[in-house]
Amino acid sequence: MEYVTAVPNPRTQARGSARAGRLSLAVALLCGALGAAVALLATRQRWSEGTATVAGGAFPLTAKGSDVTGVPAALAIVGLAALVAVFAVRRAGRLVVAALLALSGVGTVTSALLGTSDSSALDEKAAQASGDTSATVDAFTHTAWPYVAAAGGILILLAGLLALRYGRLWPAMSGRYERSGAPRPRRAAAAPDPDRPEELWKALDRGEDPTGA
Repeated sequence: MEYVTAVPNPRTQARGSARAGRLSLAVALLCGALGAAVALLATRQRWSEGTATVAGGAFPLTAKGSDVTGVPAALAIVGLAALVAVFAVRRAGRLVVAALLALSGVGTVTSALLGTSDSSALDEKAAQASGDTSATVDAFTHTAWPYVAAAGGILILLAGLLALRYGRLWPAMSGRYERSGAPRPRRAAAAPDPDRPEELWKALDRGEDPTGA
């Protein structure tokens, strides 16, 4: 009894790879851009709240994400730049940039979660409000915005992982924009027009008859 081994069709494999490349590219662009936008937006919102004792009373204090830490916003911008740079490099360079994109996502998530327990920004405001440099914030709480920033970081991380896995299938910038070491071919000089006056004088100087056949 003979067994027939199925041979994979190269065209089918090529179409499958192209489809996976297009799909992963679309998802990575969406996740990277959306994640960076979400992280940047979240850092502008109120992250923490508390009170300071001023003149025997409770004085409310709030701190935005940018007051608590500037790391998530900075890494979101780095991730967005890395997402664009993926298309400007190839092979090993693309892997490096994709890894940077993924690490930007990890850093955004980590710094955002650490911000939920960081009261240093409110402590500084409490010291300013009370006039006591040793004063600290009371009734410290945080909002949901640090977790929103972390969600943006997760999207950036997903874009980086997709770039690492499928980046080799993604298109790169056209080679015509790249400079090569080969000299550019010179244009061939146009043949002189014998009917031009200067060409007639040159022919007379050479002893030729410009009216001859």
